[in-house]
Parts: sequence; C-alpha cells; structure tokens
Amino acid sequence: MNWYAITLSAHVISVIAWMAGSLYLPRLFVYHADAAPGSEMSETFKVMERRLLKGITTPAMIASWIFGLTLAFYFGVVDFSQGWMWLKAVFVIALSGFHGVLTRHQKAFAADRNTNSARYFRAINEIPTVLMIVIVVAVIVKPF
Repeated sequence: MNWYAITLSAHVISVIAWMAGSLYLPRLFVYHADAAPGSEMSETFKVMERRLLKGITTPAMIASWIFGLTLAFYFGVVDFSQGWMWLKAVFVIALSGFHGVLTRHQKAFAADRNTNSARYFRAINEIPTVLMIVIVVAVIVKPF
C-alpha cells in the first residue's frame, strides 16, 4: 500500500474542504448580517453556520494540519532550507488565524451579538482566496 500517496490525497482533500468552508462561511455571514436578530432567517443561518464550521471546516483544518505535518516530518518531503516552505508555513498559519476569526464571528452571531456589517463580511471573504493563491504558487512554483 502506498501510504505516501494516501496521505497526500487525504491532505489535498482536507485542504479543499477547509477552503470551501473558509470561502462559504463569510458569505453566510453577509446574508446573516442583514437578517433581523431572532428572525426565522437568522435562526436558520445560525444552524447553517454552526454545522459548516463544526462539521466541515474545523475538522478539515485539523486534518489538513495532521496530514501536512505527516508529509513534512514522516515522509520528509519538505526541505526546510528552501524559502518557499517558510512562505507557505506563514500563510497556512495566517489561514488558521483567519479560521479563528470566523469562529469568533460565528459565536457572535449565535449569541445575537454581531456588530459587523454585510460589507465587512464581503471584504473579509476575499482573504482566504489571497492566502490560497500564495500557498499554491509557493508549493507549485517554489520561487525560492
């Protein structure tokens, strides 16, 4: 059995799921910000956001880290003397921090304490895309 290929596949799948959640959750927040607190619409968004975050996005982030670190340290596919790996690491940590921000926003919505506008959530919706572009280019192009 090719454990390297299985681990790499699991890493790619978990990263895709993490990115999907990181891109969709702020979009839910855009619509939730415009819903009246306590309304049926707001309550529906609360359920959707909680399920997306706790059922998909957070487990996918954890799996991405586990499989990525396994590739780096068990299979030794990473040369830490190369700059691209450090660039990737910084941006993956930034993406993890963004995940923390999303978690904080989800908790605020769940408690009807959101103070941010739909425009704010539209703006932060672009952050995971930028982070993803840098990560993918660093890994594929290995510019330094």
